[in-house]
Amino acid sequence: MAAHDKNFDIPKRYKAVVYDNPGTISTKIVEMETPEPGHGEVLVRITHSGVCHSDLAVMENAWVETMGMPPTPLAQIGGHEGVGVIHRMGPGTEKASVKLGDRVGIRLTTSVCGSCEKCLSGLETRCPSRQTGGIRKPGTFQQYVVSSAFYVTPIPDGLDPVIAAPMLCAGITVFSALNRCDTRPGQWVVISGAGGGLGHIACQLGSRGMAFRIIGVDHGSKEGLVRESGAEEFIDVTKFDDKTIAEEVKRLTGGKGATAAISCTSSNRAYSQALSMLTEGGTLVCAGVPEGTPQEISGAFPSNMIGRCLTIRGVSMGNKKDAIEIMDFAARRVVKPHCQVEKMENLTAVFKEMSEGKLMGRVVLDLLS
Repeated sequence: MAAHDKNFDIPKRYKAVVYDNPGTISTKIVEMETPEPGHGEVLVRITHSGVCHSDLAVMENAWVETMGMPPTPLAQIGGHEGVGVIHRMGPGTEKASVKLGDRVGIRLTTSVCGSCEKCLSGLETRCPSRQTGGIRKPGTFQQYVVSSAFYVTPIPDGLDPVIAAPMLCAGITVFSALNRCDTRPGQWVVISGAGGGLGHIACQLGSRGMAFRIIGVDHGSKEGLVRESGAEEFIDVTKFDDKTIAEEVKRLTGGKGATAAISCTSSNRAYSQALSMLTEGGTLVCAGVPEGTPQEISGAFPSNMIGRCLTIRGVSMGNKKDAIEIMDFAARRVVKPHCQVEKMENLTAVFKEMSEGKLMGRVVLDLLS
């Protein structure tokens, strides 16, 4: 053990949760050999990891058709919302902005080249050289992770890791969506899936951080969480069809429609409803990834888009700058996700509840034991 590692007792083996039967909802705890960080890398002791709906999609192979992804390999370690402490610095990390003992976050994108056109334009998550965790490479459902020392996200002092973890995917994604929805303070924004992991954070950030007027759309059982998260109005999606839900949005907005609609759900139906909710010049932001057979967005005819001056915009997980900014919102308590904490052995049950649409807010795994 190197001299700078002496404060940390690093075991030779540790626990990880793997997808033991990809294509189904099934996980298993296994033991792994603790890796050594390579050049430019750090070894992070993960204490907490958020559970994202995209983890469920990867495990179930739900994006094979939608995203053109190959089937998930056996024993894949999922997770991409990891919070932990740097326990070992690899060679070539002398100029990194982090040091031994720092708390950091590990996102889906774990490293980029930093010099290509995409990186320099703020689209670093589309970098051709990017590395991702939780899909093909090991993710954060494990107690130790090796990651780039130059791309981990600093976690502010005093910020609860249970709050920080969901910020690393859900928080960044909706922050990126709200930043790109072409909306000014005081204007209406519809959030579809408003009671879910992404949606309730979008309600908080949109209402409290950006002064938007929020209409939350979800199952009636989630109305309390949606309103607590800052939604001014709530629509129970089970009480309306595609035509009447658009009419309800227009009624709530004084006949105008919303300036923006952000879909935070994997439902194709939410997308089919969205364009009709918008006012002229409105923007639909695609944040949630639908599963199964790809479907076109209903109503996205050129004549409709031109006649009403509508915009459809897709957002992927934000860049490193977005990650730092959303952490600041969380540290200042502008955003405080509704989280339930679970042990590693309960992950299969969490995924089953998620699959049935019963989860409210976010689940965070405690990886300390």
